[in-house]
Amino acid sequence: MSTTPTRVYAARLVGLPIFDPQGDQVGKVRDLVVALRSEVNQPRVLGVVAEVFGRRRIFVPMTRVTNIDSGQVYTTGLLNMRRFEQRSTETLVIGQLLDRTVTIRETGVTGTVYDVAMEQARNRDWVLSRVAVQEPAKGLRRRGQTHVVEWRDVEGLIGREEKQGATHLIAALNEMRPADAANMIHELPVERRAAVVAALDDERLADVLEELPDEDQVEILEHLDSERAADILEEMSPDDAADLIADLPPDTAAQLLELMAPDEAEDVRRLMSYAEHTAGAMMTPEPVILGPDATIADALAHVRNPDLPVSLAAMVFVCRQPLEPPTGRFLGVAHIQRLLREPPSTLVAGALDNSMDPLRPAASIEQVAAHLATYNLVAAPVVDDNGRLLGAVTVDDLLDHMLPENWRDQALRPGDARPGVKS
Repeated sequence: MSTTPTRVYAARLVGLPIFDPQGDQVGKVRDLVVALRSEVNQPRVLGVVAEVFGRRRIFVPMTRVTNIDSGQVYTTGLLNMRRFEQRSTETLVIGQLLDRTVTIRETGVTGTVYDVAMEQARNRDWVLSRVAVQEPAKGLRRRGQTHVVEWRDVEGLIGREEKQGATHLIAALNEMRPADAANMIHELPVERRAAVVAALDDERLADVLEELPDEDQVEILEHLDSERAADILEEMSPDDAADLIADLPPDTAAQLLELMAPDEAEDVRRLMSYAEHTAGAMMTPEPVILGPDATIADALAHVRNPDLPVSLAAMVFVCRQPLEPPTGRFLGVAHIQRLLREPPSTLVAGALDNSMDPLRPAASIEQVAAHLATYNLVAAPVVDDNGRLLGAVTVDDLLDHMLPENWRDQALRPGDARPGVKS
């Protein structure tokens, strides 16, 4: 190791980029893997769980890590691309140690682990050396007192904890993009996943669910009480909610639709009425829709919404009243690039592009793909036989349906078996 700090805190490593010797980024840090055998002897850090391109998680032995500084991790560049699979003798620091209830031996103080520090021993091995513990809040304090103590001075780090919380793990997940958080949740042990799901707020859980594999979505939703499951579905985009509900048992699906808000349930039912793998089934009924009397300033204000997906912010759909799908007659689209070149007070009707035929709800995936590719679009309108706008198909919707069902779990490329790690 060279120019490496003597102590590094695990929670601060999460999300740091990993570079090869040439300075090219090869992934991001997602967790640390340790051999946890004793509360007296400092556990050895076996390696890093790294997320490489394609959201694939691999194991990087600490012998491959050449340098760690405040903003990045460097490796030898020789990485085994086989998917990481946790062994029974291994523990994940972020996934399994954070939020454990522990007791400081000398003082008897009880609290939860909110971070763990590692450092290099004399033999150059990395070991877990310090534990950061937070006491429960008392009185009017919003946060309890914190302590950083030696590993050997803490009890409760070994063994299974039946009711382990998720507060500090949630804090780490909330710093990630939904897709990255979903990938971490997918890899968690069953008990930890359940604790995380229970602790996430509805909006964040909805965002994460949209990024999880179908089987994970179904499993998580089926373990929620019906009221909360319905709330989560309302927070999801209608097309993702429709896909998820379609995978549920019919009785469960009917019950959840009844519990959802009528407007939200109506959108989902409408999407489910179209044949699978068609434009109607994969579209979103919530694009930016404006009337022809709206100004360019109005349109730009709508697309500035930070919660709007990038693909839907690329264009505005202009229709006659009513403006809720199915709308009045569809007039055309206004591309964001064109809007940026026009005076803000100009009517959006003056920037319309009506040169392309819109899609029909029965259009196949192949037809949708050809349409987007032909016109270099990231979104396209879907209209009914009466020329009313029903929604928009975006390129991310298309990819979700074109890729294999298990694309998130597929290998990025073949690799050799993961080498063993001596203790």
